[in-house]
Amino acid sequence: MTPAQSHMLEALSRQLDHKSIIIDPSDIAPWLVDWRGRFHGAAPAILAPRSTEEVAAIAVAARDHRVPLVPQGGNTSMVGGATPPADGGAFLLSMRRMARIRAVDADAGLAIAEAGVILDTLDMTARDHGLRFPLTLGARGSATIGGLVSTNAGGTQVLRFGTMRGLVAGVEAVLLDGTVHDGLSALKKDNRGYDIDQLLIGSEGTLAIITAATLRLVPAVAARAVAWIGLSGPDVALRLLRRLQAATDRIESFEILPAETLAAAIAHDPAARAPLDGDHAWHVLVEATAPSTEGEAPAALLERLLGSALEAGLAQDAVIAASEAQAAAFWRIRDSLSAAERALGPATQHDISIPVDAMPRFMLDASAACEARFPGARASGFGHLGDGNVHFHVRAPKGTDPARWYGEDAAVVTRFVDDLVVAVGGSISAEHGIGQMKIGELERLSSPARMSILRSVKAAFDPHGLLNPGKLVTLAPARVTP
Repeated sequence: MTPAQSHMLEALSRQLDHKSIIIDPSDIAPWLVDWRGRFHGAAPAILAPRSTEEVAAIAVAARDHRVPLVPQGGNTSMVGGATPPADGGAFLLSMRRMARIRAVDADAGLAIAEAGVILDTLDMTARDHGLRFPLTLGARGSATIGGLVSTNAGGTQVLRFGTMRGLVAGVEAVLLDGTVHDGLSALKKDNRGYDIDQLLIGSEGTLAIITAATLRLVPAVAARAVAWIGLSGPDVALRLLRRLQAATDRIESFEILPAETLAAAIAHDPAARAPLDGDHAWHVLVEATAPSTEGEAPAALLERLLGSALEAGLAQDAVIAASEAQAAAFWRIRDSLSAAERALGPATQHDISIPVDAMPRFMLDASAACEARFPGARASGFGHLGDGNVHFHVRAPKGTDPARWYGEDAAVVTRFVDDLVVAVGGSISAEHGIGQMKIGELERLSSPARMSILRSVKAAFDPHGLLNPGKLVTLAPARVTP
């Protein structure tokens, strides 16, 4: 621990309770590695405030002693965005003790949740009021509101409800000088200049420390239907999606995956079973919902629409879940895909965004291009077809030393994939953020104007680079590996 860190902890010990300063290495260790196990950091202490006021005290102390802070929620980042630097120069700022849902206004469809509230907890609380929070992802049992806001998280319901940016009605955040931005009032009209809330959403903890958010809720689901569809290719899947969207506004999720990804998920989970008999090159998971029991039931709706699609040749086979247990089993397959892919061995993972109409062709062409460029490698993608988000993985050839792959090959593969993405007008980050994994590629592929704006905003909020250092954007140009 550096002298500055020691002095900062000494000062904070007079303002925080003993549970707010954690220095036992065994308690700190689980929070020093990212979810994928790619990034390893070091930190001599975790600071765990209970309130916005305590966060403000920590921010002032960090500024005064020039000690960096790495905000962390559930530590579910896919890009190393919540992992501290390896030099031990930063403290982890855990927001997990700030876990109160301050208010739920059922009439207005709003909830105020602190940064440490777990996504599942918020949704269950909303359901007690006949509502729900319409954002779902595989890490919903551990991901926290602060992290979801900071990364502008997406998930499987973006097709209908948008990303976190569209679900946040206001933000409370602490600046490094200890002042508090209070944007929780959820005004529908507010023309006082720059939209500070929107600036902080997706900033990955590099501008301020998000302590709470006002979130939009929607009516709870009264009925739903989940279907699994086998078809010949992603181009047909997009035609099917367009057909469903033209017929109804009840389609909430539309997930696509190739046969090899389904096989990996089934191999990874002994309890999983293939939803369909027979072989299909591609698969789609569809969910339709209804806020009431009046009108056509979602199951009847999907049966009618998919029957028509089968007759039109847009699907080869389909099954509608006969029970909630079967529907959950379908979704468990989808939610396990990242873990299943990880179990296959070393790979580069790319969370990318492609124009929706170009996504089917990209999934096929990019896979072929990668396998031709890197002999022995296997490439495939799955994701949210309705919003153009592809989770594209390039797996190392069998027998590849993981150390060599991640130390040498991965950077070359990533540049190749990212160039393909940019060539079709896409983005190298759809919903996972930049973190530390993509900071060099962001600079390499961004316009000078974008990088200038990002650095100017960072310098205005955090001139000493103390908030989540080494993530998203640096004040000095990042080193780009040739």
